[in-house]
Amino acid sequence: MDVVADTNEVLLTNFSNDEIGDEHIMTGIETPMVADAFLLSDHDKKKAIEFHFGKIMETLGLDLSDDSLKGTPERVAKMYVEEIFSGLNPKNKPKVALFDNKYKYNDMLVEKNISFYSNCEHHFVPIFGKAHIAYISSGKVIGLSKLNRIVQYFSKRPQVQERLTIQIAHELQKVLGTEDIAVYIDAKHLCVSSRGIKDDTSSTVTVFYNGAFKKDSVKNEFLKYIG
Repeated sequence: MDVVADTNEVLLTNFSNDEIGDEHIMTGIETPMVADAFLLSDHDKKKAIEFHFGKIMETLGLDLSDDSLKGTPERVAKMYVEEIFSGLNPKNKPKVALFDNKYKYNDMLVEKNISFYSNCEHHFVPIFGKAHIAYISSGKVIGLSKLNRIVQYFSKRPQVQERLTIQIAHELQKVLGTEDIAVYIDAKHLCVSSRGIKDDTSSTVTVFYNGAFKKDSVKNEFLKYIG
């Protein structure tokens, strides 16, 4: 891992900040966080964000005394902490209960078309799309809604789609105790469609296959199910 980290550091020195964003570079599997990320309470984080976002609006020339705008910094702060970036806080990680596979169902289980909304960590604009996930039980099964909640948890943070795909897959492997995992994400990035190249028709696909899903026959069966 040290070699990978060093390589990333060397490669990044060859890119400007704009190029890093446009080239969609991911520096690691873990979301970059500072060591004291959770020293502040959610209340204090919201007050700090409210203050700083108000300053951004003022810098842009907006009149914060206007009835339509004066509550915006507070609303944005609440939205950041409680909603769209709530996946940064481990306390919001979904609690998962496993059950014995009493039905002896040993084929793949597929949960498809899971809607998610995330945000590009390079420009803080939305990423949205569908996630399709599958696993083959190693003796335990999980409640279906928990699969959706795992996707939502990792999407509710500044993200790169490649990292999001891997984080979901690794979490499923850990909680289910199986290597037989597939994750397929198809998403649109507003940093591509609303700025820069301004291509509104393209989407990005990322995949993760492990265990039995590395076999072409199993992989193709999964792809058939998700259409």
